[in-house]
Amino acid sequence: MTKGIVNVRSGCAAVALIAAFLATPAAAQGIQPDQPVRTDAEGNAVQGEDVVTVTGSRIRRNPLDLDAPVVFVDQDDISRTGLNSINDVLQRLPSSGGGLNSRFNNSGNLGNPPDGGGVGAGAAEIDLRYLGSRRVLVLVDGLRYVLGASASGVPGSTDLNSIPESAIERVEVLQDGASAIYGSDAIAGVVNIITKSRQDGFLAQAQIGGYDEGDGFTQNYQLSWGNGGDGPLRVVVGGNYVRQDPVFSGERALSAFPEPYTSACQATCSSFTPSGRYTGSIFLGGNATLIAPVIGRSATPADFRGFVSPADRFNFQPFNFLQIPLERIGLFGNLRYELSDSVNFSLRALWNQRESRNQAAPLPFGIGPTSGLTPVLSNIVVSATNPFNPFGVDLGGSNNNVGAIFRRFLEGGPRRFHQTVDTIYGVASVDGEFQIGGNAWFWDVSASYGRNQAEQTMFGNIHSGLLRQALGPISGCTAPCVPFNLFGGFGSITPEMINFVTFEQNDSSEQSQFDATANLSGSLFDLPGGPVGLAVGVEYRDLEGRFDPDPVVSAGFSSDIPAQPTSGGYDVREAYAELRLPLLRDTAFFHRLELTGAARYSDYSTSGSTTTFKAQINWQPIEDLLFRGSWAEGFRAPSIGELFGTQSRFDEVLDDPCSSHTGNLAPRRFANDAEVRAACIAAGVPANGSYQQANAQISVTTGGNQALAPENSESYVFGGVYSPSWLPGLSLEVNYYDIEVVGAIQAIPRSTTVLNCLLTNDPATCGLVTRVNGELIEVQGFLQNIAAIRTDGIDVNIAYRGLETGIGTLGFTWNSTFLQNFDVVVPGPTGPDLLSREGTQVGAPAQAFPDFKSVGVVDLDTGPFGLTLIGRYVSELEEVGGNVMESVFYTDLQVRFDVGPDDRFGFAFGVNNLFDVETPGCVTCESNNFSQTAHDIPGRYFYARARVRM
Repeated sequence: MTKGIVNVRSGCAAVALIAAFLATPAAAQGIQPDQPVRTDAEGNAVQGEDVVTVTGSRIRRNPLDLDAPVVFVDQDDISRTGLNSINDVLQRLPSSGGGLNSRFNNSGNLGNPPDGGGVGAGAAEIDLRYLGSRRVLVLVDGLRYVLGASASGVPGSTDLNSIPESAIERVEVLQDGASAIYGSDAIAGVVNIITKSRQDGFLAQAQIGGYDEGDGFTQNYQLSWGNGGDGPLRVVVGGNYVRQDPVFSGERALSAFPEPYTSACQATCSSFTPSGRYTGSIFLGGNATLIAPVIGRSATPADFRGFVSPADRFNFQPFNFLQIPLERIGLFGNLRYELSDSVNFSLRALWNQRESRNQAAPLPFGIGPTSGLTPVLSNIVVSATNPFNPFGVDLGGSNNNVGAIFRRFLEGGPRRFHQTVDTIYGVASVDGEFQIGGNAWFWDVSASYGRNQAEQTMFGNIHSGLLRQALGPISGCTAPCVPFNLFGGFGSITPEMINFVTFEQNDSSEQSQFDATANLSGSLFDLPGGPVGLAVGVEYRDLEGRFDPDPVVSAGFSSDIPAQPTSGGYDVREAYAELRLPLLRDTAFFHRLELTGAARYSDYSTSGSTTTFKAQINWQPIEDLLFRGSWAEGFRAPSIGELFGTQSRFDEVLDDPCSSHTGNLAPRRFANDAEVRAACIAAGVPANGSYQQANAQISVTTGGNQALAPENSESYVFGGVYSPSWLPGLSLEVNYYDIEVVGAIQAIPRSTTVLNCLLTNDPATCGLVTRVNGELIEVQGFLQNIAAIRTDGIDVNIAYRGLETGIGTLGFTWNSTFLQNFDVVVPGPTGPDLLSREGTQVGAPAQAFPDFKSVGVVDLDTGPFGLTLIGRYVSELEEVGGNVMESVFYTDLQVRFDVGPDDRFGFAFGVNNLFDVETPGCVTCESNNFSQTAHDIPGRYFYARARVRM
């Protein structure tokens, strides 16, 4: 049997192909939920019992009648990628927009993004249709899974790094709206992770890998055991250990400097330097730096010279990670016991611990009114009595002799963030069946509890209150205070000075969820097309979340990212009903005609009640051809972080429209727009165009909003599947989707706020923008229901499996998504602004919207030997300012073979990015110069795997 990276078997696609999978019990486990097909004494399936539940519907049905666009990814698909995370596998789906992954080095002065979700350092998330991971519902065995925690906020998304990969049997991805079936968050789709519930004996696997550059070494060890499940008791237990070493940004030409593929500092290197940058009237030329470090004595005015840009700027890139280091260890257990012929008890549990690290360059801190990046230090005065003050007068404050003093705290080392996240999740269920009028009815009652608890320690931060004391009057700096030296350059800040002003930052966060559900499904009566199916159910959820930054941080004394504690929670009560009407079957032009409808009522303690509906039609004019269409309402209730998130900061890479620095070429800029130029001059910017913003990152103040209402959506999916009986194994599927979200929760884009202030001079808008002497210092952006999103596109999936050749069985799959439109509407200067995202790359946080994304797989299976060739294509992307990131085509290759009795031992060797394709450089991405959601880390990745079954 041949399979590719993604087995797309949507709807009734390839009925013959699915039937081939069902031909053996082992194969059946790969494409349908673990529901035994019961038979009578002659071995025939008992009517009404050869049915299953597949993601997207609560009604059980024949496994051949899969009528929604569902993508199946099983263990074979995962193993063919060589990847070590289910998240990385899912992010390769053409319909995936990406999401957080190990290529995001989210730490330091990236801060807390203005989406209410926190940094999510070390987390892994899945995004469908580019609508964001918050609009994707993640289930485990059909039940909601607990949301993530990374000690940096209260996210509204699921962290897939908290689920042990060894527990996963397969993943079902519904690419359709499903709020009427599952409730909130299922706007873009549903990811249902099905865990192992049946296994015979031991399965052990070990994989190692790394880049040809000699870094990024990975280890992945998995072990599981099952008792076979022949008696009333069925047990599967297991665990895994995953370790991933870092890749440093400085080890790749792409990311060695802030500008991609450059070999020296440009204007985007930092003004915060080890030698310092000093602006203001008291310094040489008003813009100075040190000639050389001054060690062993105090500096004098003669030690300064003019600051030269970009030569004197600091390259912060080599301190960052392209790939973060992490370790994950997980355990799981599934137990199912037949209490009687018609009642079963199930117990599922998992524990997972993730340790991860992020790293940023040594702390940039500055004092003075235009220091910008560290507002908490802006008003510090360097006393005339400070022994290292070379001018003998107070610097700063009312003296107006200092604009800014920028210093890079190189002596304190990089800012290092260590996270430990502990996850527990358990489900207890009772299910059974009964007969009414000869029809089978199924019921289940479940209760689940999940908790993610995270601790984060940061090293390399400065206590601003102690720094103020150490720079202040010498009379106020008595032991243990040590006077601080801002004017000596690298090496002049001594260990004693460091010990006094620094502190170890300890943050924590937690999210928990209790979920109780009860479901009933069965058949009411028969129509010409078959039995009418009905499913009804109720659900209760209680969610709580908190984020507690270090007391020094919450008191406002952190010199890095400020944050306040966040806590909150809500509960929700829901009820749903789903009805399936099989109108016709086996008649002319109506091999099958079926209508499905669903409704769900949800009552939130925070955001009120709502009712959502869904309707679907499936029409097979002939056996080989299926047409289907669905309409769905959806909603997403505001998350705890969005509702209760307190003020924090996010430092965004943002081009000030008033700045004339090289590369600031977007429309409506000082250099190319007379109206903007006049507005900038009125705001205090020099008329001669000499102003260049001191730092590429601008501080953005963010926060939640308890007045937020739920987002609402409407979606349509139309498609068809052709699986010709004259060519078994071939299937062609085409789906068109259209999704509109209104009242979308987001902050007004910061660039829009800055430009709106300049062009309208509106007091409310300009109150969100802080400029000092014309220089942009800070922008505020709080969450509101202000946006509308409209996206549509086409999925095309082609599969041909089972072609017998002289050397083995050949299979081919080609799965593609064409993004036709992705429009975001936000308030603008004179009315709504329409932002078209298709074919672009945007930042803060980084997101790519390629017009075309495709994965093709050729798979050869000779029995003991197999070979898989994978091609991955991402179309070109255009950034703000005109830079174009060229299209890329990655090639992956894997060879494998099985040996021993019953193929007990298996081995595989592979390489991803076989031809070492160059990663396109990104100018506006907030870190590391590439699109972490669309492109690979540069270099070939080699891996080897061994497996044994006992």
